[in-house]
Amino acid sequence: MQHEFRRPRGTQDQLPPQSLRMEQLRRTAIDMATQYGYDLIETPIFEQSPVFLRVGESTDIVQHERYAFTDVGGIDLTLRPEGTAAIARAYVENGLYNAPQPVRLCYYGPMFRRERPEALRYRQHTQFGAELYGSVQPEADAEIIVLACAVVEAMGLVQPTVRANSIGCQVCRPRYREALIAYYQAHRNTLCSDCQARLETNPLRLLDCKVDVSIRTMAPDIQNYWCDDCRTHYQTMVTLLKEVGRPVQRDPFLVRGLDYYTRTVFEIGHPSLGDQTALFGGGRYDGLATALDGPESSPAVGFGMGIERVMSVVGPQPQTPGRRIYVAHLAGFTQTAFALAEQLRHQGFSVETDLLG
Repeated sequence: MQHEFRRPRGTQDQLPPQSLRMEQLRRTAIDMATQYGYDLIETPIFEQSPVFLRVGESTDIVQHERYAFTDVGGIDLTLRPEGTAAIARAYVENGLYNAPQPVRLCYYGPMFRRERPEALRYRQHTQFGAELYGSVQPEADAEIIVLACAVVEAMGLVQPTVRANSIGCQVCRPRYREALIAYYQAHRNTLCSDCQARLETNPLRLLDCKVDVSIRTMAPDIQNYWCDDCRTHYQTMVTLLKEVGRPVQRDPFLVRGLDYYTRTVFEIGHPSLGDQTALFGGGRYDGLATALDGPESSPAVGFGMGIERVMSVVGPQPQTPGRRIYVAHLAGFTQTAFALAEQLRHQGFSVETDLLG
C-alpha cells in the first residue's frame, strides 16, 4: 500500500529489535568510556554555522553536505554533521580549559549530512565519540585508540585493526604540502575532477582519492618530511600500543576528511571489510579549540564512530532480553489482573496484560 506520508530519503525508522540493539550499543559505548574516565556531554543538535565553517571550509561536509537554515532572528544555523566541532565549542564556551587537565568527554547522538544515500550512509545517522582535551603527549593518542578498540570489542567486534599515520604539524607539514602539490601538478591533466579541485583547496585529500589510486602510489611519503618532534610522537604512540597488544599498520595514504587534524590520524577496521575500508576513525586536532576562540594551547585528540556502520559488522540482534510476563485473565477479573501486573512491574518485571477484552 502506498502512503502519502513517508520518511525523508536517507533516514530510518528504528523499530524493534533494531532499536533495542541500538540502545544496547549506546549503553555499551558509554559504560566502556566511563571505565576509561570519560564523562558524558550533550550538546544541541544544531549550532551556529560558523562553528563548522571556521574549522573546515574546504571539506565536503561544509561545502556540500550541511543542513543549514536561517531562523526567524536571522541567525545562520546548521544541524550538526559531526560531533567534534560541537564538543570543541562547548569546551571553550564553558571554560573547561580552566578545569584540571586533561578533560575526558564522550558523546552520543544523531548527526545530519545531506549526502547521497547509499549502503550504510544515511542523512541522519547516530554517532558515538570520545574527546581528550589538554594533553599533547603521545600517551593521549594511544589511550584514545585503545578506548576506540575497547568500545567496539565490547559491542561484539572481534580483533579490530588499527591503521594510522601522522600528517605532521605546522613546522613540517608545509614542506610536505609543497612537495605533494608539485607532484600532482605534473599529473594534473589525468586527475579526476574532485582531485583537480582538491589540488587548490585541500591537497592532502588527494591521497584519499579512490579514483586516481595509481598516481598516488608514487606520491611523496610524508614520513620523509616529519620533523623530529612528529617522528618521536608517532613512534612513541606505536610503541605504547604494541605494549598493550594493539599493533598498528602505518598507512602513508591515510588522511582525514576534516581540515582540523594535526599529527596523528587513525582508522579502526576489521578483516571482514578489507584493507582499505574503515569502520570509523579519528585523530589529533590541537588547533581546533583555538580556532573557536579558545586558548592558544588547547591540544585534543578523539574519535567518532557511526553506530549504524558498526552494527552492520557486529550484527543486528540484541542479547537475549529479560523475560516478559503476560497476565491473562477471565471475564470479571480485569481489576485483579490489572493490579497484579502493576505489582509485578514494581518488582522489576516486564509485564503485559490483555487490553483487547
